Amino acid sequence: MVSRFSQSSVTVVTNHRYDDGRTSTSAASSHDDGRMSIIASPRIEEVTSSTYGNVTTITVVTSMAYLPQTVFLCELRHEPTSLGPSGTVQAPRWRLKERMKTGCVALVMCLNISVDPPDVIRISPCARMECWIDPFSMYPPRALETIGQNLSIQYERWLPRARYKVQLDPTKDDVMKLCLSCRKNARTERVLFHYNGHGVPKPTPNGEIWVYNKNFTQYIPLPVSELDSWLKTPSIYVFDCSAARVIVNAFTELHDSGSSGSPGSLKDYILLAACDVHETLPQSVEFPADVFTSCLTTPIKMALKWFRRRSLLKEIIDESLIDRIPGRQNDRKTLLGELNWIFTAVTDTIAWNVLPRELFQRLFRQDLLVASLFRNFLLAERIMRSGNCTPISHPMLPPTHQHHMWDAWDMAAEICLSQLPQLFLDPNAEFQPSLFFTEQLTAFEVWLDHGSEHKKPPEQLAIVLQVLLSQCHRFRALVLLGRFLDMGPWAVDLALSVGIYPCVVKLLQTTTIELRQILVFIWTKILAFDKSCQVDIVKDKGHRYFIRFLDSSDAFPEQRAMAAFVLAVIVDGYKQGQESCLEANLIGVCLGHLEASQLCDPPPDPLFLQWLCLCLGKLWEDFLEAQIMGKQANASEKLIPLLSEAQPEVRAAAVFALGTLLDVGFDSGKGDGDEEFDDDEKIIAEDIVINSLLDVVSDGSALVRAEVAVALVRFAFGHKQHLKSVAATYWKSQTNSLRTSFPSMGKFHDAGTSNIVSSHMGSLTRASTDSQPMTREGRISSSPHGSSSALMHGSPVSDDSSLHSDSGIMHDGPSNGVVHKPRTLDNAIYSQCVLAMFTLAKDPSPRIASLGRHVLSIIGIEQVVTKPSKSSGRPGEAASASLTPLAGLARSSSWFDMHTGHLPLTFRTPPVSPPRPSYANGMRRVCSLEFRPHLISSPDSGLSNSLSSASGSERSLLPQSTIYKWSSGHFSKPLLGGADAHEEIIAQREEREKFALDQITKCQHSSISGLNNIPIANWDTKFETGTKTALLHPFSPIVVAADENERIRVWNYEEATLLNGFDNHDFPDKGISKLCLVNELDDSLLLVASCDGSVRVWKDYATKGRQKLVTGFSSLQGHKPSARGLNAVVDWQQQSGYLYASGESSSIMLWDLEKEQLFKSALSKSERSVTALSASQVHGGQLAAGFADGSVRLYDVRTPEWLVCATRPHQRVEKVVGLNFQPGLDPAKIVSASQAGDIQFLDLRRSKETYLTIEAHRGSLTALGVHRHAPIIASGSAKQLIKVFSLEGEQLGIIKYHTSFMAQKIDPVSCLTFHPYQVLLAAGAAGSFVSLYNHHNTQSPR
Repeated sequence: MVSRFSQSSVTVVTNHRYDDGRTSTSAASSHDDGRMSIIASPRIEEVTSSTYGNVTTITVVTSMAYLPQTVFLCELRHEPTSLGPSGTVQAPRWRLKERMKTGCVALVMCLNISVDPPDVIRISPCARMECWIDPFSMYPPRALETIGQNLSIQYERWLPRARYKVQLDPTKDDVMKLCLSCRKNARTERVLFHYNGHGVPKPTPNGEIWVYNKNFTQYIPLPVSELDSWLKTPSIYVFDCSAARVIVNAFTELHDSGSSGSPGSLKDYILLAACDVHETLPQSVEFPADVFTSCLTTPIKMALKWFRRRSLLKEIIDESLIDRIPGRQNDRKTLLGELNWIFTAVTDTIAWNVLPRELFQRLFRQDLLVASLFRNFLLAERIMRSGNCTPISHPMLPPTHQHHMWDAWDMAAEICLSQLPQLFLDPNAEFQPSLFFTEQLTAFEVWLDHGSEHKKPPEQLAIVLQVLLSQCHRFRALVLLGRFLDMGPWAVDLALSVGIYPCVVKLLQTTTIELRQILVFIWTKILAFDKSCQVDIVKDKGHRYFIRFLDSSDAFPEQRAMAAFVLAVIVDGYKQGQESCLEANLIGVCLGHLEASQLCDPPPDPLFLQWLCLCLGKLWEDFLEAQIMGKQANASEKLIPLLSEAQPEVRAAAVFALGTLLDVGFDSGKGDGDEEFDDDEKIIAEDIVINSLLDVVSDGSALVRAEVAVALVRFAFGHKQHLKSVAATYWKSQTNSLRTSFPSMGKFHDAGTSNIVSSHMGSLTRASTDSQPMTREGRISSSPHGSSSALMHGSPVSDDSSLHSDSGIMHDGPSNGVVHKPRTLDNAIYSQCVLAMFTLAKDPSPRIASLGRHVLSIIGIEQVVTKPSKSSGRPGEAASASLTPLAGLARSSSWFDMHTGHLPLTFRTPPVSPPRPSYANGMRRVCSLEFRPHLISSPDSGLSNSLSSASGSERSLLPQSTIYKWSSGHFSKPLLGGADAHEEIIAQREEREKFALDQITKCQHSSISGLNNIPIANWDTKFETGTKTALLHPFSPIVVAADENERIRVWNYEEATLLNGFDNHDFPDKGISKLCLVNELDDSLLLVASCDGSVRVWKDYATKGRQKLVTGFSSLQGHKPSARGLNAVVDWQQQSGYLYASGESSSIMLWDLEKEQLFKSALSKSERSVTALSASQVHGGQLAAGFADGSVRLYDVRTPEWLVCATRPHQRVEKVVGLNFQPGLDPAKIVSASQAGDIQFLDLRRSKETYLTIEAHRGSLTALGVHRHAPIIASGSAKQLIKVFSLEGEQLGIIKYHTSFMAQKIDPVSCLTFHPYQVLLAAGAAGSFVSLYNHHNTQSPR
């Protein structure tokens, strides 16, 4: 992130440059928050090189400072909730529960032409037209028959395949036979019952309709209850008669009372009635007599005739022309088709914007006939309200007759009608299409520019659906639809609810090249929202469309990544999808791209590589035939190079794909291809895969390590007997039960002496990356939060039967009744796998540690957690009795609590007899988590493996990979357009930069005479073991402190309030060695480095109870065999993004936190261990290291030679306690302090000897603090004093006492740290206080 202020206000004067070759990136990776265009354009990435000066002379022109412009660990994978198990996914609302079809139509015409009902008084002239036929223009029986035929034809326009049955002037028996016949023919489909009652009286108050007797001498009432019992459900009724609402009310009362003889609820009934209770049908001659029926069955004709009479066109266009409009209703290129298309779009839009979502889908999407009738019902409401009638429906619809979309219809109708005279006069005249759809798409585009989730949804969404049906507007509509879907899952839900899904499914059959990119994008958004669409795609063979697109050469990587995502969803957990894609050569296409990416010069797109791997992994997952084909195609050789890619997402995806190639071991269903792929080839393939996975066990990204753990679980299931054999053989060789069971990085922990002795398993060739010190056996222990403290029996995963006492070999029982021939890899591989499992079981990330303990349980290593005998002093922690596990328990296999935190592990062989509790002196807040092998099964144990023959259950207990689901979330986020302007964040950045530069100016240009002896604040941290390290926040009055038990507390020193307190992890060992702020100019993260080399990064650390772990990893890999402990030292460099780590090791590790990868492991070129590290905060890549023998070395990552220079400024052989670069931009001036008490000032460019020495303390120096910008340093002593010096060696002051009446001396000093931009010193001591001292007598710049 680069602010306007930082770009214009920082001046650095240098005369040499180092180009570190790094790329400055924003907070988000290119494919996490990168944006793209729907229609592809090559992505251009901004690459800026940072230059740092190695200066000989510095000329101060203005305030000189370097403010880092990059931020780290702020991508989607670092969101604490983004990598956890996904919750239950609710079924999408857009899918219809079931589709309906109207199978039979019953038309009942009670007209009795030439005889008016007794309750009707007709006006003159009055409406006479029935189905657009004048009944008095022909003989009455003939007229009645013609009207019935016409009504049937009008309905067939909407539903041509239904069965139509007409009853003209029927009796009650005729109606009964008609209804029963229709229900019999329709079966479970819907029946339409249309009743025209223009020749009979109004319905009775009880809702009875009228029919005739045989002689037409009487009107016979027909109760709706009988009609309902004949037609049953589902059914739809149309009542075209006066006071028709009475019938609707009768139906409602009938079903509310539950007296209906037919099953089904009121929801299965749909009723359309012509008018309200006290209304009669319009008799005006401007309407037909059956105006309601005409609106429902011939809406275009009815709408145009009604509109013509109310427009200026009535003087120009004769009404007879409307009956002769050229074209067909289903041909959109004709005038009649265009009008019908516009009418459908208008009525759909009105319904979509007025009706509730569920009601809209039920009435307008579930049944084609019902949808057509309700569109036309909206027209009937508009027209009949002008005749003082109110059509009624059940379900009831809100009024729509004044909706503004009717104005758009009127305008389109007027434009179309105005062309009628010319079309009839000139046979060669061409119809000019309306601009209706063009204008509506423009309105939709305007909404897209200004709309959002929190605003009213776009009205034109239903129109966009209609536009997709036409080729002339389809491309533009798809592009706009893609923009809308990109706004979020809510937008996808809306679009699917309005009904676009069938249309985009059908479009997969098109071969139009220009639509490919946008269609892939749209399907990406749909499948990211609802994966169940995979079934429809495979059913319509749509997967071939995406495989062809993936294999095309003209598509850009981002678009092909989307195609790979779509294909991954298609094969995700769907066997038919896997088989179809395997048949279509998806493996060959994906592997071809992977092979090509390794040969191309420009780096391939990370997102594309990531989804190629995920697509392959999902294709291989639980699909043996595909796995065999992948192995035969040497897939692992093409995937393994990706394990060193810069992006953690790519590495994790590659691990996932490789892991799915591992045989789980309990799949008894072997395919034909399995016979062709012999055991030797399987062994070779698995050996390659597992070796590659072992190389990334200690990857810096939790995302990658989690996938490695899941893959090792799969491997453990397939090779349980061999892994158990390795474990058992080792345990049998151990005679001392007090020795820890398994080596970690080639070390063993002696429980009695706390010594670490060197030992190796004979077959071990790979050094483990574990660096977690082990705790002593017998130490008082406390159970982890939320975990069970008692032994749990009967592991649901472990499938061990016995541990053979002679050979130490564990044998698995048969699975599924099939005894598989044991496959043997090299024993060294199994040994390395076991070590990797132990490493993962002690991972800094709680989730990965739980996975590691899971895999250990599979190979027979159980968890034993003992409770503490008394409270550890933590507030709110209850005391409990110590519990010791009984060694006599047979086959005691524990199932691990998958949510516990980091647990230091102790591995031991169970003693022969129950041990007595032992309590270590100087107990600290530690829990002993022990792992041991499962014991020999005894006949009386009463324990049996309930899952020994349930491979399906075992498979379901395999931990699931998270990389696929997590990566899929990328496509649910907005991908289009430019980057959003985060004005608040930019403003905060500028404000902080201005403050920092102002303060730096004051520090650089001021002479400081010392610090006040009286602290401005004293904070009682309540730490029992004193403060180990502290940190001052640069922009808030906050101090962070930590103790040896890895408790972290955050304090506001202006308000003297405790903001937050939390444990770095629940089972610490040696405390915290360093606190650093990552992204201090932005929303800072707290980096916490433990003495065992574990690094954890926290966000929201200053808010009570809201702290979240962003990431964690072990920064040390390997240590010296003679070392007694790791004693890790760590420092962070914001400019380069490097984390430097060392300790009891011959190497210094450089971790690139942008890539979350070990960038370099360079030899320190010293025989002694590193005791102090300091990374330059001005010159990226520069590092100073102090050693245990008093020597100092300067390193530069950017130079070909790692070591720049080495010297030994401290003559006495005492370790370097503190080390730092001097204030300013000079890259080679260093301040070093040794435990002997001397402080040395060095300029490593000019001479290896010191140019200034301060004998600050005599053999008691414990801490050194050097200000980043001000010319002041401070040293602390175990003899309870702090001294302050200038850079010229002048002592500016001494601090000995607290401010109290008794003038109590300060405690032995344990840490000193300066505020980065103010002259403010925080001092931590062996006691519980942290004191803050500011400067005095600061002179203004001359």
